[in-house]
Amino acid sequence: MNIPVELKYTKDHEWVKIEGTIATIGITDYAQGELGDVVYVEIETLDETLDNEEVFGTIEAVKTVSDLFMPVSGKVIEVNESIEGSPESINQDPYGKWLIKVEMSNEVDSSSLLSAQEYEDLIA
Repeated sequence: MNIPVELKYTKDHEWVKIEGTIATIGITDYAQGELGDVVYVEIETLDETLDNEEVFGTIEAVKTVSDLFMPVSGKVIEVNESIEGSPESINQDPYGKWLIKVEMSNEVDSSSLLSAQEYEDLIA
């Protein structure tokens, strides 16, 4: 199981890469493995400001449909359009295929984000 140490994680199996005030968000290797073959991603929150833990979209796999939760508060400034045409690419490269970029509205409350070790302990 791949869990890059430079990223932060949520209990809902999203990963977060923070660069300045921009957070790039995707789903973890564990999440894509549990979901199975991803067939559709729906994100209709572009330009919306959402709070931490609000739903920003859904991901549909052969087995199930799951909500995607905001790991930080902020405005959705970009949606990865490449996943619309090939959602299965998330299964092949979950850390390379980000879902959204968020301009964070405040300092990150890192108490709600997990380190790679903490995330590994959660899913073990």
